Amino acid sequence: MSNTISQTMESPNHTDLDPSIFFLLGIPGLEQFHMWLSLPVCCLGTATIVGNITILVVVATEPTLHRPVYLFLCMLSTIDLAASFSTVPKLLAILWCGAGHISASACLTQMFFIHAFCMMESTVLLAMAFDRYVAICHPLRYSTILTDTIIARIGVVAMMRGSLLMLPCPFLIGRLSFCQSHVIPHTYCEHMAVVKLACGDTRPNRVYGLTAALLVIGVDLFCIGLSYALIAQAVFRLSSQEARSKALGTCGSHVCVILISYTPALFSFFTHRFGHHVPLHIHILLANVYLLFPPALNPVVYGVKTREIRERVAKVFQWGQGTRLKISK
Repeated sequence: MSNTISQTMESPNHTDLDPSIFFLLGIPGLEQFHMWLSLPVCCLGTATIVGNITILVVVATEPTLHRPVYLFLCMLSTIDLAASFSTVPKLLAILWCGAGHISASACLTQMFFIHAFCMMESTVLLAMAFDRYVAICHPLRYSTILTDTIIARIGVVAMMRGSLLMLPCPFLIGRLSFCQSHVIPHTYCEHMAVVKLACGDTRPNRVYGLTAALLVIGVDLFCIGLSYALIAQAVFRLSSQEARSKALGTCGSHVCVILISYTPALFSFFTHRFGHHVPLHIHILLANVYLLFPPALNPVVYGVKTREIRERVAKVFQWGQGTRLKISK
């Protein structure tokens, strides 16, 4: 444990020898707890892999689940898996053995993919809100509006939107010089954490980063809020209390996922830019909560609240138990 801490504290000095190397410090001020913090990270990473792969397998093998809402859920699971693989391995290396060295190109690549996947996830959440709006407000036109072609196009738009919005960031950072410290006080190559190390004029980076964040979080949250306002208006027009409960029940899983995803994102966004008196380790912990918790919890929420997925998973486990009993006999 003490060796890990000493390596973490000493290793940044070596980055001064090579300007193409950065060093991810981890969580400054909590170095002595790095080994303990790796335990929840391992648990969340394992839950992310098992949960999201389960969702993908269940939807792929159950024809009755080949519907728009579950296809969007598969997109969300794929993005969550990709985002997890972009962050968790390096994060565990930092927490376990202080292996924070990362090349400049690898740092920019990680930055691009982490932020691009977050933007893609936001787009998919918006698409899921649109799915609920059509299902409740225009049920007779649901199958004609959300066709397989439209769903595929939405998936492509999500990928293109995240990739294109993030594409300028590595190039904007590439023009900067890092003449002072190469030590990034973070667990991953977060955009603003890297920009703050630069010596030159970083205003274009800051303005573009803020604009991209507002275009994604601001626009998507506004559209999601508008969708649910229209859904609420349509639901409360229903005369039957049972019909109201059923309609609102179909939105429960999506609302939970939105709260899980956007709440830590907004906290991290505002504390990073306006919470100048918030301790640095709180900033970094919030950023990691934003990256680690939604991918692990999203499959749980849909698995618990969606009857079709719950029943299919139960069938798989029952089949597995039956197979083991036959083998034992």
